[in-house]
Amino acid sequence: MLSPSATIAPSASAQTARSITATTWINQDKTLKYIILSLLLWASSMASAGDLQRYQDPATGLTTWKIQEPGLSLQLIQLLPDYITAVYSARGLPPSLVKTMASHCVFGTIIKNESDEQLSYRVADWRYVTEDGKSYPIKTKTEWVKEWQDQGVSFRWSILPDDQTFEPGDWSQGFTTIPLPPDSSLNLIYTWRYQGENHTGTLEGLRCAPAQSPQN
Repeated sequence: MLSPSATIAPSASAQTARSITATTWINQDKTLKYIILSLLLWASSMASAGDLQRYQDPATGLTTWKIQEPGLSLQLIQLLPDYITAVYSARGLPPSLVKTMASHCVFGTIIKNESDEQLSYRVADWRYVTEDGKSYPIKTKTEWVKEWQDQGVSFRWSILPDDQTFEPGDWSQGFTTIPLPPDSSLNLIYTWRYQGENHTGTLEGLRCAPAQSPQN
């Protein structure tokens, strides 16, 4: 199991989730924390496997999508460029790196094993599909870390881990980055392995966060 110092979002047993949450990115920003707390209530209304729920936070105007699949739940949360800038600037990272990250469409991502069996995922197998129907790979944490190291930056925090195997109740979180401008529309094709089989799902109608808060 990954340690909190090694990654933004270690997988966590249900028994330790509360204590680990206090050290992760959802508590770094009051607005985002409000979204997550609202989602905890909203999640209780989730329906059967394959059901997509869309939630717009009344306080921020930002949108969250949640899909329930066999054994798996996946949430994507719009994150503003200003928020991404603040996150990376607060770590004293080079302005060029901060600018690169803020230029991406970034979703806060929460993935959880909702089953009583092991479950795994691998970001390298995921794809995003643009409005013209073209499919592209998702840049992995390993690829980002290598790029940062090439710039002389020793930093591993923030991006969703490349791949993990979850025990029942385990979860993980981090950023999913897409090289698209604000307000872009896309679909996300994601995969996971459960009960000895590979599964594929699609989140359709995703939209990158706007350039500025809808509430401004």
